[in-house]
Order: sequence, then C-alpha cells, then structure tokens
Amino acid sequence: MKKPGILLLSALMLVSSAAYAQDAREAVRKADADRASVVQRAKEIEESIFGDRLRLMREVDSLEARQKDLEKKIDGIERRIGEREQLRLSLAEQWSRREMNFKEISGNVLVAVRDLAAYLEQSPTSALAPERLEKLQPLLEVGYFPSIDDISTVAGVFLDEMARAGQVGLVEGNYIGRSGEDRTGRVLTLGRFTALYREGSEIGFLTYSPDRRKFFALSEQPSRYARRVLGRYFDGKSETVPFDMTGGAALRQLTKKQTMMEHLRSGGPIVIPIILIGVAAVLVVVLKVKFLNEVRRNTGKYMTRVNALAAEGNWAECEAIVKRHKGEHSPVNHVIEAGLQARHEDRETLESILQESILRELPRLERGLSPLAIFGAVAPLLGLLGTVTGMIETFNVITVFGTGDPKLMSGGISEALVTTEVGLVVAIPVMLLHTFLSRRVDAILGEMEEKAVSLTNIIEKERKRSGNSR
Repeated sequence: MKKPGILLLSALMLVSSAAYAQDAREAVRKADADRASVVQRAKEIEESIFGDRLRLMREVDSLEARQKDLEKKIDGIERRIGEREQLRLSLAEQWSRREMNFKEISGNVLVAVRDLAAYLEQSPTSALAPERLEKLQPLLEVGYFPSIDDISTVAGVFLDEMARAGQVGLVEGNYIGRSGEDRTGRVLTLGRFTALYREGSEIGFLTYSPDRRKFFALSEQPSRYARRVLGRYFDGKSETVPFDMTGGAALRQLTKKQTMMEHLRSGGPIVIPIILIGVAAVLVVVLKVKFLNEVRRNTGKYMTRVNALAAEGNWAECEAIVKRHKGEHSPVNHVIEAGLQARHEDRETLESILQESILRELPRLERGLSPLAIFGAVAPLLGLLGTVTGMIETFNVITVFGTGDPKLMSGGISEALVTTEVGLVVAIPVMLLHTFLSRRVDAILGEMEEKAVSLTNIIEKERKRSGNSR
C-alpha cells in the first residue's frame, strides 16, 4: 500500500519539475527579448542625444559668434559714449564758466543796487527826489537779470546822489511842520548833513524820516542867535551857517531834553526814598544851623556880658540875666546858671561843675548829626541798590529779547545810572554838611569851655579879693 503512493508522489514531482523548467525557459526568452528591446531603445535614445548635442554645439557656436559681434558693437558704443561724455563735460564746463560770469555780473549789480537803495532810504536828499527809489524797485525783484540799460540807470542814480550830496540846494519843498501838518516852504539842504526850512518869519532845522521819506521840522526851534545867523544865510547876506555833521543825530538831541522830573522818574521807585532822605537831611540841616547860630550868638553875647558883670561883682544882675533867658532852654544859660550857683565852691569843684554842665549840654548840641551821618551813608547804598535792580532788569530783557535792540535795555540802564547819580547827589552834600556842622559844634564847645574857664577865673579872683578885704 505504501509503494503506489510513493510512486504517485514521485510522478507528480517529475511533472512539476518539467513544467517549472518550461516556465523558466519562457521567462529567459522573454527577458532576452525585453533586454534586446531595451538595448535597441537605448541606442535610439543615444543617437537622438548625439543628434541634439551636435545641434546644440552648432547653436552655441552661432551664439558665440553673435556674442563676439555684439561685444564689438558694445565696445564701439562705449567708445562713442565716452567721446560724448567728454564732449558733455567740456560743454558743461564752458557753460559753468559763462554762468558764473553772468551770476557774478548780476550779483555785483544787485549788491550795488541794494546798497544804493539802502543808502538812498537813509539819505535826506531822497525827500526832494523820491522817484529815484522807484527806478530801483524792478531790479530788486527775485530772479530779475539786469540789462545794460538797468546798469546805466543805477550809475545815473549814483551820480545824481553824489551831485546832491556835494552841493547846497535851495528849493520850494514839502515838509511836515511842527504842528504835524504838511507845509510848503523854502527848503535849504547842505549836502546830506543838514536841512533847513523857512516859512514866513519861522525858520528852523529839518530832520529826515526814512520810513516816510519826508522832512520833519524839529519841535524845538534853535536859539535866537542861531535863527538870526540862519536868516542871514537864507538871504545871502552871510557865508556862515551852522550845520550838523552827524547827519541829524546832534539836532535830535534838541527834542530829547528831559526835565528834572522826567530824569528822576527814569530812575525807578528807588529814587523816591533817596529824595525823601535828601528832604529830611535838608530839614535837619536848616533846623540845626538855626539852633547852632542861636547858641553861638548867646555864647558870645550872654557869657561875655555875664563875665563882665561878674568881674564887677554884680552877681544879682548876672542871676537876672539867667532868669530872663531861662525859658529859652539855651545850653549857654544852663552853663552860666550852673557856674553862678557853684561860685562859692572851691576852684576844682567849680571847674568840674562847669565841665559837667557843658558835657550835659553836648547831646543837645550834637542832636541831628547822627541822622545826617546815617543819611549820608544810606543814600549811596540806595543808589547802589537801584543800580543792581536796574542791571537785573537789563539782563532779564537781554534773556528774553537778546541784544538786537538797545532801546529795550535803556529802561534798566537808566534806572541803574540815575539811582546812583541821585544817591551820590544827596550823599555828597549831606556828608559835607555833616562835617561842617560837626566842626561848628566843636567850635561852640570850645568857645563855651573858654568862657567857662574865664568865668572860673573871674569867680576865683572875686573870691580872693573878698577874702583880702576881710
């Protein structure tokens, strides 16, 4: 039973091996066919690639040849560009030189025109010939290029100004009178320095206003002598005439004279206490001089009279004189009274009593001198305070507005200077008067001491004579 099975299995394996071998041969044949097909396809592709390569190489050669042609053309173009650039630079340089020359000529002309216009605006001769400035206005416009005719016009205006500035002219002209109205009269110009006017009997100086380009009569007329000299010159009877070489600056000072109150007011509020100190010092000095004159007169009059009566031994009359003038509160009476009351004392005691009475009256004699000394010291200090406040105000103005306009700083400077001036004006006489009054007091004291010593000697002599008579 086992053999047939084995045989069957063997037969199946043989059949399977034969089928597999046939399949393998078919697969090999198919693979060879595919390989041959692939090789054929590869040859075709290779031939196509070789054909494309040859075609591309021919195109590359063509392009390289074209590139060389283009490079040659570019070299030619660049060469022409360089030549044109050189030509352009040459033309630009020529144009720059010519433009610079044109601008230089135009700039010089415009600068001359501006200077001339500014000069004419400030020149008094423009009041009589205002049309000259109108001729220059077109040349001052931005971008305007002057022509030969314009240059000739400028030269003509220059020559006209030179002629007017160097001559004396007398014409009928318009000006603003002292009352502010337009007036017409004879106008005399002395170059560009001074202008005069005459209308009827009125004669005076004119000042030029650049803003309105007109003459204005000064509000203050010249002195009588100056008017007489000007009238003689107007009439051709004199060759001498006063004129202002500063071009009007000196004449304008005639209209800017300050009164005393205006001058003091410019010093600011510090001036008020300084003036009050001056007034108080004057009152003290007047009262003190009056008092010292009275004391000195009493010293010379009463003490001489008392000494004469004492030498005669007339003590009753001496006491009567003292009582008669006792209500006057005179220092001399007090000294005489003390001497008469102590006439019975010994000499040393009498001298001490008289010296004590003189020293007691010393404060009355020196009363008022201390305030004067204080006034003399405080017045310049207040002036210095005003100077400091004025300078502070000036620096504040400079901080805000700068230093472009000096008129803005004039207030602080005026305050600084005027307060110092007023302080010194008050302090100097006060100190001198204080010294004078101090010397006066010393002289009165010396005279009183002299009379007191004389009274002492008289009393001593009278005492000795009375003792000898006993």
